[in-house]
Amino acid sequence: MTGAQRPRVAFQGERGAFSEDAVHQLFPKDAELLPCINFEELFNAISDERADYAVAPLENTLAGSVQRCYDLLLESRLHIVGEAIVAIKHCLIGCEGASLQTIRTVASHPVALAQCQHFFAEHPLIRPVAADDTAGSVRLVMETADPMLAAIASANAAQIYGGKILARDLEDHAENYTRFALLAREPVASADADKLTLVLSLANMPGALHQALAPLAQAGIDLIKTETRPIAGRPWEYRFCLDLAAFAADSAVSSALQEIQQCSAVQQFRVLGSYKSARNLSFKMAKEFATK
Repeated sequence: MTGAQRPRVAFQGERGAFSEDAVHQLFPKDAELLPCINFEELFNAISDERADYAVAPLENTLAGSVQRCYDLLLESRLHIVGEAIVAIKHCLIGCEGASLQTIRTVASHPVALAQCQHFFAEHPLIRPVAADDTAGSVRLVMETADPMLAAIASANAAQIYGGKILARDLEDHAENYTRFALLAREPVASADADKLTLVLSLANMPGALHQALAPLAQAGIDLIKTETRPIAGRPWEYRFCLDLAAFAADSAVSSALQEIQQCSAVQQFRVLGSYKSARNLSFKMAKEFATK
């Protein structure tokens, strides 16, 4: 990719998806958008040379980890080179003539539906239906023009597809955020990188995890998050994905990582990325971005 070209950025969903908001945060000036039908297509976009970057959701503050994305990330050879936090504000969107009283079916991505359980509990006549995408569900609603069908998606999706917002703020809790990882084929060296993600697999022996993590504690490195995922084809064996508040160039950090790599309990060691944390972007700023 030359400097004159716009970066090609893949995201899951259609135009108006929350993933597109993450793209605009990470590439505020300009980017060539590549919507992908599902997560598998998203992760293949870079290896297929259709995209330079991919934006993948990893966790939500209400629904938890997006496990399929973690599995695809750990199976890939992609690198995390950045991240974004997007404030998720869900709207109930229908066609012209629809109302909260006429709606009987609501379609959206399973993660979005999981974030709106209180709404469905309060409206037992409305049935949630899983779909590939939030924004794509709005497009479907507008194509069918069925007043009994609605979608849960962003206000931006309603604007793009001409939907009618029937209700706002459907999320179970106002503090609803999704963290997206920016993925690339090659790692990117960044002087302001303050976060590091690595993956480990361990021998089946007593104290293996304690031995592997001990160098982090000894170096005073903050372990922000752990994600445990099964290894396909190896029953009862797991990978541990670790997020650290750490500068990769720091000598204490590099020494701790070297100790972990040399630990007898560690069978696999891989640094997934060293990058700038999106937590430097306050949640207040994320909310302000979501209302633009």
